[in-house]
Amino acid sequence: MDQLDSLYYDYEAKVQYIHDYLAVDKSFDLIHLDVKYAGKRMSLFLVDGLVKDDILLYLMQFLAQLDEEALSSDPLERLIKSNIPYVEVDVEKDIQTAADLVLSGPTALVVEGIAEIIMIDARTYPVRGPEEPDLERVVRGARDGYVETIVFNTALTRRKVRDRSLRMEYMTIGRRSKTDICICYLDDIADPKKVTMLQDHLERIDTDGLPMAEKTIEEYLSENTWNPYPTIRYTERPDTAAEHLYEGHILVMVDGSPSVMITPSTFWHHLQHAEEYRQKPFIGVYLRLVRFIAVWSSIFILPLYYLLSIEADLLPEKLIFIGPNEIGMIPLILQFLIAEVGIDVLRMAAIHTPSALATALGLVSAIIIGQIAVEVGLFSNEVVLYLAAVVMGTFATPSYELSLANRIIRLLLLVVTALFGLKGFVLGTTLYILYLTQLKTFYIGYFWPFIPFDGKAFLQVLLRLPVTQNSQRPAFLNPKDPDR
Repeated sequence: MDQLDSLYYDYEAKVQYIHDYLAVDKSFDLIHLDVKYAGKRMSLFLVDGLVKDDILLYLMQFLAQLDEEALSSDPLERLIKSNIPYVEVDVEKDIQTAADLVLSGPTALVVEGIAEIIMIDARTYPVRGPEEPDLERVVRGARDGYVETIVFNTALTRRKVRDRSLRMEYMTIGRRSKTDICICYLDDIADPKKVTMLQDHLERIDTDGLPMAEKTIEEYLSENTWNPYPTIRYTERPDTAAEHLYEGHILVMVDGSPSVMITPSTFWHHLQHAEEYRQKPFIGVYLRLVRFIAVWSSIFILPLYYLLSIEADLLPEKLIFIGPNEIGMIPLILQFLIAEVGIDVLRMAAIHTPSALATALGLVSAIIIGQIAVEVGLFSNEVVLYLAAVVMGTFATPSYELSLANRIIRLLLLVVTALFGLKGFVLGTTLYILYLTQLKTFYIGYFWPFIPFDGKAFLQVLLRLPVTQNSQRPAFLNPKDPDR
């Protein structure tokens, strides 16, 4: 029998072990209460600020009214079923597990004469109210969004999906952080093999903690850690998450993050937006096509413009005006690279700038980069024009992660085109398509249904079909129930 087993029946030893394990004396927010109710010594271990004080006070008052005979026989059964009137009460036999649970919020109750430890889950977390996510705004639609508390997020999902087959499976990741994780899926729809695969991947994660929450998990789930393209989609909208659940996707919620992970996700999932489904189908088709044009333009418009500028013979005579009229004081490729880096610097500056100064930053940026840079000959007018078009396409990309990856590809295409001209542009574009084709998201082609080609599914990607005509779930998810 090891040390922990020997503590199983020794009240004082158990209390001392938890006290020392949590280092209660060295942390002011860790509380150890020694009390005596119904003639039995009891100890409460809790974290100040993570428990509902009114609930705990009510339970202590209730226990204080018990006489000694109330717990004379079968005390554990009586406490659990009669004398602790609370919904979330559990029993933990392992003393170390119980001590670890205290750090996540539940209160541990050690009772003299009872081998098990009673866990009272009366925790509460500092939380903000549900707000509309900044990155997924819609003109008309729900204004609620996920928050940093996992229990609130599961409740928001339940509100949207009132299906008896909805599963919320709990697990913890991180040897030290013990971060709460929830795997969410519809048991009647989701492919059980994909669910098992995701569970196995998550269980194999071995790390101290998840300081960056879902982004840390993504790096463990990704098969290619240096791949710039996101293979997992994020959303902060419960309605978007619910729609993906009905398709057969699996969600991963991480405590401490308002972003919910949607798995698996292809390249085309990152181009979808809730606004398309909040408008009439015809308007939705138009919005989607405009977004596709903007996104692809953000990747290719600068390399293509540079190519046509250095090889003017590729242009028809009627389009000769596309080339730059004035090159400027520095080479065209350097203008593009300086402008790209400058845009990224401005983006980072905007993130770190207080909201009260954001307008001033925008004015300074417009004057310096736009007007003055052209006047001094640093940039040509065409560079500023096409760069503005590219930036608009970047901001029109629904997925922030995808827009960052596209920016990297745009820079690479610019450099390759500058080095090798037309051959470099064609080769770079071909390698880009091949790279996306060989990517996998949970062993599924990242570029599906374009490659491998599925005509019917690709039509649904290009066009936002009316709900009445969209009766099939995506085939690549292999759903149990393929019909909606």
